[in-house]
Amino acid sequence: MNAYQKEQLEALQMIRRYLNQLPDSENKSLKAEIADYLEFRSCIANFLETRFKDICTEKCYHSRLSACCSKDGIIAFFADVVINALTAENNDLDRLEQAIEHPANDFKCIFLSETGCLWQVKPIVCEMFVCDEAENRAFENDPEAAKQWETYREIKKNYTWPDQPVLFEKLESFFMAKGCSSTLMYIHNSPGLLRIKQNRKK
Repeated sequence: MNAYQKEQLEALQMIRRYLNQLPDSENKSLKAEIADYLEFRSCIANFLETRFKDICTEKCYHSRLSACCSKDGIIAFFADVVINALTAENNDLDRLEQAIEHPANDFKCIFLSETGCLWQVKPIVCEMFVCDEAENRAFENDPEAAKQWETYREIKKNYTWPDQPVLFEKLESFFMAKGCSSTLMYIHNSPGLLRIKQNRKK
């Protein structure tokens, strides 16, 4: 395994191990914490299904030209992994671990199987990446849809952008308090994100 695979696998296994050790009350508390985010993700999924599915299937899937799911190129936050582990079944997470260790395609994302992405709740960077061409086609005659997409992008920041305390930071902090450490804890480790936190309004 390369370094990317190792950090992804270590984070997933660590999270699974700690979730299995948590009392039911703490597991329920974590699931309640992410409920609003999951509702947001459901809205995003419905929007993408309606506005982009046909365009993206034609442009990238059938042509196999997509650069979205590039090899070792997916930025998954620690919180992404936590949320996926909280919502997926154990056998789904087993398959995800196996895919990380033994990718199905040497040139594509390690999380892809022959039937598609193995995440129950994909990393937010994957879910909300739409190329300019797809946006132009989807919104060409629908400015209201374009406005809605921009609104969703702003809402995303309420969960991920640490200019205020956000869900992704809280999930990292929860596991750090349990003694966990991961290179995927970007909100606590990334110099750029740390500067944003330092500049929060008092």
